[in-house]
Amino acid sequence: MPQFGAAAGAGGLVGVRTWLSGRWRDAAVWAGEGRSWPPRAALLAVLAYFGWRHLADPEYGSIFSGITLGVHELGHVVFGPLGAWPGIAGGSIVQVAAPLALAYGFLRQRDYFAIAVAGAWEGMSLSNLATYVADARAQELPLVSPFGGDPVHDWNYLLSSVGMLRQDLLLAWWVRLGALGVLAGSVAFGVWLCVRMGRSRPAAS
Repeated sequence: MPQFGAAAGAGGLVGVRTWLSGRWRDAAVWAGEGRSWPPRAALLAVLAYFGWRHLADPEYGSIFSGITLGVHELGHVVFGPLGAWPGIAGGSIVQVAAPLALAYGFLRQRDYFAIAVAGAWEGMSLSNLATYVADARAQELPLVSPFGGDPVHDWNYLLSSVGMLRQDLLLAWWVRLGALGVLAGSVAFGVWLCVRMGRSRPAAS
C-alpha cells in the first residue's frame, strides 16, 4: 500500500511537470506570434515600480491598493453568512484568491502577459496583507467597515482566536517574503515574454 501511494505521488508529480512544461512551450509560441512588446514592457515597468514601493513602504498606496481594498471588503460580504470567523477571514481569503482566479481566467484565454499582470497584483495584494497581519497587536492602521459601527481588526481577531497573536510579525514576514517571490517571478515572466516578442517579427497586436 505505501509503495502504491509513492508511485501514485510520483505519477502526479510527473503529470504536473508535464503540464507546466506544456504551458511554458505554449507561452513561448504565444509570445512569438508577432505581438507588440513596447507597450507591454512599459506596463511591466510600472507594475514593477508599484510592487517595489508596496514592499519597501507599508504605507504606500497605488491604484491597486483601492482595488485590493474593495475586493477585501467584498470577501467579508461573501463569507459573512457562514459565521463570524469565516466572515472575518473571508476578506483576506478573497483578497488573495481574486488575482489567482484572474490569472486562471487569462490562462484559459491563452493570454500569458495578462497572467504576469495578475501575478504582479497578487504580489502587491500579499504585501498589503502582510502589513495588515503585522498590525494585529498594535492595531494602528485605520480601518473601514462597510456595515458601519466599530470595525474589527481582522487579524487581531483571527490570530487571537487560535492563540497566535504574538506571532503576528513572524507570520507577516513570511507573507511579505511570499509577496516578494510572487512579484519577482511575475515580473521576470513578463520580461521573458517581452524578450520573446522582441525577437519575433513585429506586428500589430
